[in-house]
Amino acid sequence: MEGPLGCYAPGFGALLVERGYRPRSVVVQLRLMAHLSRWLEERVWEPSGLTREAVVEFLGARRECYVDLTGARALDPLLGYLRGLGVVPELRPAADSSVERLLASYREYLVCERGLMVSSVDGHERVARLFLAARADPLEESLGELQVGEVTGFVVAQCRSGRLGTGAGKNLVGGLRSLLRFLHVAGWVRAGLEQSVPSVAGWRLSSLPRALEPGRVAMLLSSCDTSTPLGRRDFAIVTLLSRLGLRACEVARLSLDDIDWRAGELTVRGKGSTIERLPLTHDVGDALVSYLRDGRPTSLSREVFLLARAPVRALSPAAVTAVVRYACDRAGVERVGAHRLRHTVATELLRAGTPLAQIAPILRHASVSTTAIYAKVDRERLRALARPWPVAGGEA
Repeated sequence: MEGPLGCYAPGFGALLVERGYRPRSVVVQLRLMAHLSRWLEERVWEPSGLTREAVVEFLGARRECYVDLTGARALDPLLGYLRGLGVVPELRPAADSSVERLLASYREYLVCERGLMVSSVDGHERVARLFLAARADPLEESLGELQVGEVTGFVVAQCRSGRLGTGAGKNLVGGLRSLLRFLHVAGWVRAGLEQSVPSVAGWRLSSLPRALEPGRVAMLLSSCDTSTPLGRRDFAIVTLLSRLGLRACEVARLSLDDIDWRAGELTVRGKGSTIERLPLTHDVGDALVSYLRDGRPTSLSREVFLLARAPVRALSPAAVTAVVRYACDRAGVERVGAHRLRHTVATELLRAGTPLAQIAPILRHASVSTTAIYAKVDRERLRALARPWPVAGGEA
């Protein structure tokens, strides 16, 4: 390894091994590092010269000699390692600097002033970026002249696009109101514009929970090949979702430290930073033990569920949902999301005669009124409450 990156090669190689890269992949990544190091040496550049423009130039030069690792993300593992050491500068956003500065201030406001979690901040930023992308330059004048009609027009256009359901539409208007409040506080727009954001029609407890048909959960579990590490992982995930009614985000956050084997309990970190303890049933425990012993990659990460391929890191909530959808494909049934299994748990408990007051703590609902939506599923019991329809003349 020649050039200015040579001294960082041993550490980078060790990091790749730690993240689960196979020996051949480690060699390929180190060869890419050697090429970049030689390229820097030819230009008499230090690693600090690896700006966005320099990276693009290097990849262009690499395409003239090689056919592998020439894409835009080829250098991500190496640059991430070097940035962690502080020898390579952080990439500057390619978008308009005024927009990025505004978004940076907005993120700081959401974290420091509003105390939102990272996932909520990311969602608000996506809405803000979408709204600001439609604003003309210069941004200061465009926002200063913002009118009510433009705000409502943006919401209507997004909702009419057909890409947003009721939940996504509510997230859009909530994020837009938050942005407009921040813009007023920061002096960008006049007061009261957030009140012009229209609401999305949707009534609490108006929908009907959709549970899986009887036998479908068993089909999803059977589709997981438990003779393979990937199958053991997917079997454990589907078991947690279908037996304990966990949310996808709760499965993704589950840590090795959250499993109390002696007490037979799981610590679940739920919505709103709540912490609950659930019983570790035998089938859930057996599925976890099988994965942890013979399926989980070696990693320093404390999260239970990890990617099966390098770089080894924790699964995201979206990846947990993808596990359920792939299980549906293997079982030959209609695709559903991870939350459908949570609905199935509640519905089966209700059909077994479990009172709502006992289902609420299992689902970790703060109020029984939230659990009450499942009462609409039990049609047989609802028929006993239905009154006869009145007929003409006042006779029943």
